[in-house]
Amino acid sequence: MKTHRIGGITILTAVVLAMAFLFPISAAADEDQVRHPACPYCGMDRTKFAHSRALITYDDGTTVGTCSLHCAAIDLSLKIDKFPVSIEVADYSTKKLIDAENANWVIGGSKMGVMTRRAKWAFGDQAGADAFMAANGGSAGEFRVAVRAAFEDMYADLEMIREKRRKMRAMKSKMKKD
Repeated sequence: MKTHRIGGITILTAVVLAMAFLFPISAAADEDQVRHPACPYCGMDRTKFAHSRALITYDDGTTVGTCSLHCAAIDLSLKIDKFPVSIEVADYSTKKLIDAENANWVIGGSKMGVMTRRAKWAFGDQAGADAFMAANGGSAGEFRVAVRAAFEDMYADLEMIREKRRKMRAMKSKMKKD
């Protein structure tokens, strides 16, 4: 097989380098997703749910990465003696982490939330939140309203999650028998 060279490198090497430059692998996950790949409460993949993830940094320097505001609320309530110095959430549109307190929140609407029936989505700018509400409904709110809604919804959400998992187990059990 004859190899063609361009300036000392093979054409195949040039193509691979071009592909790596055009489609960088590192763009698949941000640093917080590498450090916290799965939610500690539900096990969900935080890269798959990059649009809804949260990152909490406590005053002792520890961090926890969750898949959603629902699971972040669980962590905040379990760690009552730790004080969060930073709570970041993903911008729904860009999937980049933003400060939760300064985010433009959309609560509810027709789009199902992550780990919850009543969605709580964060946006880095008001225009993104407004466009989402125009397409999907919901109401604007601030961070404390979104967290309060997460706690209000907790019992019903846990029932929903348990029912889904019960059905999955039954389906897996049935598949094993067949």
